[in-house]
Amino acid sequence: MSKKKEFLDSVKGLSAEDLKVQLEQAKQRLKKLEFAHAITPLENPMSIRSLRQDIARIQTLITQKKEVEQA
Repeated sequence: MSKKKEFLDSVKGLSAEDLKVQLEQAKQRLKKLEFAHAITPLENPMSIRSLRQDIARIQTLITQKKEVEQA
């Protein structure tokens, strides 16, 4: 199973509030990774891209849940 599918399965059942908490945690991890990468190059710089994609997926799920609530 791909990482994308595993990630989506793990966050799909969460409420909008839980997704917002996940989003904030992911943003904090991204800042730490970017800071660490600026000081010394990371062993796997693709992890930054992967984390940014996860953040975008969480934001998309939050938007979808808001649209369902409004409808």
